[in-house]
Amino acid sequence: MKIFLITFCFFLLVILGMALGYIFKRREIKGSCGGITALGMEKVCDCDTPCARRKAELAKQGKTVL
Repeated sequence: MKIFLITFCFFLLVILGMALGYIFKRREIKGSCGGITALGMEKVCDCDTPCARRKAELAKQGKTVL
């Protein structure tokens, strides 16, 4: 039980630190810088052809569909 309480307090301190950083800096929380598209990959899944929704997005952007 002692280890659980120590771990719980540690996580509370980390969450409190993130909250204080957000409050004082007034910056929104963001994801990674570009994600998988930064690696030059067009799609996340390993399918041979993209789904209909992805095809529509690519057509709207003027890109060729694989």
